[in-house]
Amino acid sequence: MIVLLKLLFAHLLGDFILQPTKWAKAKEQLKIKAYQLYIHIAIHFALVMLFMWNWNFWPWALIIASSHLIIDSLKIYLQTKKNARLLFFIDQLLHLLVILTIWVLYRQDVLAWFQTVDQTTFTQVMLWTLTFVFLTKPLSIAVRIFISKWTPDTANKEDDSLESAGEYIGYLERLLIFLFIVIDHWEGVGFLLAAKSIFRFGDLTASKDRKLTEYVLIGTLVSFGSAIAASLLFKYGLALIS
Repeated sequence: MIVLLKLLFAHLLGDFILQPTKWAKAKEQLKIKAYQLYIHIAIHFALVMLFMWNWNFWPWALIIASSHLIIDSLKIYLQTKKNARLLFFIDQLLHLLVILTIWVLYRQDVLAWFQTVDQTTFTQVMLWTLTFVFLTKPLSIAVRIFISKWTPDTANKEDDSLESAGEYIGYLERLLIFLFIVIDHWEGVGFLLAAKSIFRFGDLTASKDRKLTEYVLIGTLVSFGSAIAASLLFKYGLALIS
């Protein structure tokens, strides 16, 4: 389990946290000629090796990095405005399948090591960290891409809001949901949803835009639903480890 968590954590950091938006745009414009693509792949290789902290793992890390290059290259050549949303999720699914395959193949070699070394605490820390990271930028990007199909024109106009404020509000609300569920206080999730609804009521009423209202509602429900699902999955994983 710890190997899988390490590989997933390396993927989240490499694909979301350590990949600037301008790199993604450069890859879309220059495709395989973009040097950012190869830096991105090198970062993935380095992260896998860093988290595994085992030089003998380099062939597996190379397979992960090579598959990442192939998958990303196919994505940037096949991607259009119409299928960008779908390809994002297919891209992530393929990366996940590669990681799961590597884990299944590799775990046989380290099974004896797991039997002699108590890794429970470290595994729990990795699970906490992985969930925390996932609930921030990776999930924020996934939600934004998922609801992009319904983005109204008014949602793209400039306003008086703080720069990136909405993104960080999303981080905080999902982390609070996670906290409430972990400590078994579901009423806190309801309170948070009610508080956000009241907060947005004035803006949506003033705008008198039904499409914007529906767009905000979809985004909120997807964000909350994803955070709840991730939190429940965390509790299930924690129960398996303990």
